[in-house]
Amino acid sequence: MAIEVFWGSGSQYAWRVLLALEVKRLPYESHVLQFSKREHKAPEYLALNPRGRVPTLRDGNFVLSESLAILAYLDRKVPEPPLFGRTPEETGQVWRAISEYLSYLDGPAFEVVRPFFFGESAKKADAIRVAIPKVHDELGRLEAALARGSWLVGDALSAADLVVYPGVMSLVRAASKPDAASFDLGVLPLGARYPQIEAWTQQVERLPGYDRTYPPHWRQA
Repeated sequence: MAIEVFWGSGSQYAWRVLLALEVKRLPYESHVLQFSKREHKAPEYLALNPRGRVPTLRDGNFVLSESLAILAYLDRKVPEPPLFGRTPEETGQVWRAISEYLSYLDGPAFEVVRPFFFGESAKKADAIRVAIPKVHDELGRLEAALARGSWLVGDALSAADLVVYPGVMSLVRAASKPDAASFDLGVLPLGARYPQIEAWTQQVERLPGYDRTYPPHWRQA
């Protein structure tokens, strides 16, 4: 029986898991939940994930939510290629990169991204402008890390790349929204300010199966 993954288009947390499934070359059955129809709050889905969040993975009788937990599960299920390093040192570096993203970039990026995605940029303008310098501080650190290696941790793709990439792409998409023009976001064109990050995103996009992970509604608008 194939693994099932329940996800929503545009969720960076779900995107991590889809990328991991493709990297591991695991067959899976995709269930795209429509947020606009509140399918993530339907009783059938809440029976799998009482929090009503995505993603959720079902592997036979085993059900697991939370994207990082799912990445760890997939890495133990199919050890090659490893997502969390081959040595204790690499494992520590991968988790450090993930922790730094979650602690220092994820929050400020959310303050920028969400208002543009939900048409609230005018109401949230002050919060956006406060968050922008913090975002660039952390993007600068990513740029420096990628100048030292082709991936965030050394020369092999890891869970760190799968966690951070969707967040960066959400920033890029937010910056492309029409109402972003009135803010000095400094994100686009990405390669002008962050050439190493742009090269890294292109490298992720060349992964086999990448197209199957791309948010469907992003192709339409």
